[in-house]
Amino acid sequence: MSSLRNADAQLRNYFIKHALPEIYEALLCGLCIMCPEDPLLFLEEAIKRLMEKGRSYLLWDILIDESMRPKIKPTTESYLEYLFGPDEAQLLSPELLVKAYAFYGTNLQRKCFDAWMKYCLLRKNKRAEMQHKTALAQQHYNLGQFQLIVLNWNTWVKFRKRQHSQAASKIQNAFNKGVLRTALKAWHLEAQDSRKTRVYFERLERGELEEHHPLQPTPPQEASDEVSQLPLRAALKIFSYVTIVDLARCAQVCQSWKVLTQTNFLWSSIDFSAVRQQIQDKTVVNILQKCRLYVVRLNFRCCSLHWPSFKTIGVCRNLQDLNLSECQGVNDESVRVISEGCSALLYLNLSYTDITDGTLRILSRCFQNLQYLSLAYCRKFTDKGLQYLATGKGCRKLIYLDLSGCIQISIDGFRFIAAGCSKLQHLKINDMITLTDSCILPLIEQCQQLTSISLLGSPHLSDNTFKALAQGKKLSRIRIEGNNWITDSSFKSFSKQCLHLSHIYVADCQKITDHGLKALASMKNILVLNVADCIRISDPGVRHFLEGSSGPKIRELNLTNCVRISDVSLLRIAQRCRSLTYLSLRYCENVTDSGIELLGNMLSLISIDLSGTNISDQGLAALGASGNIKELIVSECLAITDMGMKKFCQQVKELERLDVSHCLKMTNQSMKAVAFCCQKLTALAIAGCPKICSLES
Repeated sequence: MSSLRNADAQLRNYFIKHALPEIYEALLCGLCIMCPEDPLLFLEEAIKRLMEKGRSYLLWDILIDESMRPKIKPTTESYLEYLFGPDEAQLLSPELLVKAYAFYGTNLQRKCFDAWMKYCLLRKNKRAEMQHKTALAQQHYNLGQFQLIVLNWNTWVKFRKRQHSQAASKIQNAFNKGVLRTALKAWHLEAQDSRKTRVYFERLERGELEEHHPLQPTPPQEASDEVSQLPLRAALKIFSYVTIVDLARCAQVCQSWKVLTQTNFLWSSIDFSAVRQQIQDKTVVNILQKCRLYVVRLNFRCCSLHWPSFKTIGVCRNLQDLNLSECQGVNDESVRVISEGCSALLYLNLSYTDITDGTLRILSRCFQNLQYLSLAYCRKFTDKGLQYLATGKGCRKLIYLDLSGCIQISIDGFRFIAAGCSKLQHLKINDMITLTDSCILPLIEQCQQLTSISLLGSPHLSDNTFKALAQGKKLSRIRIEGNNWITDSSFKSFSKQCLHLSHIYVADCQKITDHGLKALASMKNILVLNVADCIRISDPGVRHFLEGSSGPKIRELNLTNCVRISDVSLLRIAQRCRSLTYLSLRYCENVTDSGIELLGNMLSLISIDLSGTNISDQGLAALGASGNIKELIVSECLAITDMGMKKFCQQVKELERLDVSHCLKMTNQSMKAVAFCCQKLTALAIAGCPKICSLES
């Protein structure tokens, strides 16, 4: 074996490459242990077996039966050395010595490490025991100190109570003496005045009083202006119409105005939207810090707010009405900050803001008293947010909800609203082109207390929706616009079931005819009727409606662009509508002066719109006969001249608003008549009147 180790390297590589030592070892081990009768035949079969299996399966005991294999493999280089007894030089090779030394070193390190671990554990246990004893000692010491402090505090409290009791007794005695002294002084002064009065009249009876009136100087007053001399309620009412910027300026006028402007009543409702261009976060923070205890209403519409403002709003604990419509900077985080302090909020307007489902989740958790909520044109929340309203603790008292323009809401969203807000009374869903019957019907089914609903700009709703609405016994107001699916059958349902319906707005509904108005004739409580742009309505329909129970009660009637309306309808209006205050006949081309003259006898009429009609000077002069008109709109009335306007103004002294836009025959003479006769005028529209120019020119 040693001669092979010292052999040539090429020979060694040849042996290693063909695994000759392993083959020889396997063959010799098999011969030595198996001891076959025919060794040559055994070697022949063994070589065939090794050739079949290949060198990958070559082991030293591959040719030995299982029953005769040695159980322990020797630690020497080969089993042959074990069988034939190698010499000591081979057993004590350098490799074995290195392994033995490494094993001894590792064993020694393990023993040292185990001893060190035991030592460290012992020290750790001793430290833990010492810390436990120290903690017990510290606890005992703290308990003793606490008992001593409580004893001293109890003694001090008793002493302070005795002092407070003695001080309160002395204060009460001093107060009683003061009250008694004041009462005696007042009684003394009253007695002196009575005695002087008695002496004065006695001298007057005896004729001893001299006719002498010395002039007494008037004592100087701090404020002698008219506002300061008014009663407090009247002065506060005047200051309530002033913006917060002007209110701050008024406080600098004099001492009395400063006192008035600092009254809590003026700062309970703050409108920042009127001065949104001048207001900054610093101003908002300063004002709300001073008024946080009594501010009830805040309006930040169109204001640009940042984090300090929202944080200060959250400090107003008694806030009930908050308007953040169109506010830049409103998001979920700002609403969360506000919700931490404003739990008493009743009114909340978040329209045109960037809120998401997170805000709706906050609303459902924190605002349990919320009654009015506007989410109009908020496009970033989803049905998931509306599900929070249905499952949370809050928003159960919601009675007003505005979802106008929220076209992202699906049928599931409306079902969530119906499940969580069953007490709704007022619902606005305007500008929802995606709204269908399947969206509204679950709401109507669950919300049985609806009194008003607005569905402007929802063209896909059919009679099924409105017939379901008619089943709501409490419905009093309905607004529909731009719907070509609603027919007269919906009006028939309203007339049979909605006995409390008072306001009907069905503008631009092309399938509404005279039969629909005839169906409404049986209703007794209609106060407002708007059928503008319903071009199929004519005189018979108006006549049937006005001859019904609501004719004498109706207050507002809008027949704009009902081109089939003529003077016949105006005759019925003049005869039946004794309570009518507003009438619109805009673009009713068949209306003439004869019909308008009939309206001049209506004493209740204060506002009328005759734009685009054929009215002339004769009709305008007759219209002013009642003298009660406060608002007149005659834009695009080409037949009106200065003469008609002059006669009208001479009769109507109470006129407040006038629109003569695009009346081409109007000149400066008409404006002079308006200026001299209508001194209460507050609004004037003269656009498109080429003959009206500056009086100076």
